[in-house]
Amino acid sequence: MPAQQKKIIFCIAGVLSFACALGTAAAIGTQLWVKGTILCKTGALLVNATGQELEKFIGEIQYGLFYGERVRQCGLGGRPFQFSFFPDLLKIIPASIHVSVVLFCTVLIVFALVGAGFFMFNAFGSPYETLHGPVGLYLWSFIACCCGCLIMILFSSEVKIHHLSEKIANFKEGSFTFKTHSEQFANSFWIVLVCSLVQFLNALLIRFAGFEFPFSKPKDSGRTTGAVDLMY
Repeated sequence: MPAQQKKIIFCIAGVLSFACALGTAAAIGTQLWVKGTILCKTGALLVNATGQELEKFIGEIQYGLFYGERVRQCGLGGRPFQFSFFPDLLKIIPASIHVSVVLFCTVLIVFALVGAGFFMFNAFGSPYETLHGPVGLYLWSFIACCCGCLIMILFSSEVKIHHLSEKIANFKEGSFTFKTHSEQFANSFWIVLVCSLVQFLNALLIRFAGFEFPFSKPKDSGRTTGAVDLMY
């Protein structure tokens, strides 16, 4: 492939990687990871609410990695309550998983920025034969993609398996019990998914530029070895 086309491909990959880092950084600071509704189970049982009457006992909840907000509905109108994970909720949530999600988000941002820098360096500079070259580009993209996948897996398990929404809804609730009525992942969660796909796309762009995948055997190795053997 001509050098000019390689520069264009590397520029595109660098811009995508930089956008991935910015998108992940923006997603971390929002509370748009999970949106849902919570049912005041105790209040609904007290009045034996059914049908449309249940709407008076269904509140809302949304949260991210650091803070969130819930609207408590127990038949007397909505009462908003804001909370933060650090340090308020660390005693009731799976703290090790939650901290791991935050750390992997940070690693994703760092390696996406590193990848963007090396993509631009390979486009406009003279790439080295070590980690500055194609092997390094594969490495940065692979690490960032794996971090994105781990973020989604860990956060999904935290929400679905450990029932994070219910634990948050019942935080500092003595006499009332809340149950998750519905929940869904919001925009910030899907941004991380898009960033993971972008890093995988970058690896394909490197391959499209004409560079072999790391640790792949060259096609001419067998022929060269055979020719050398015939000489002796």
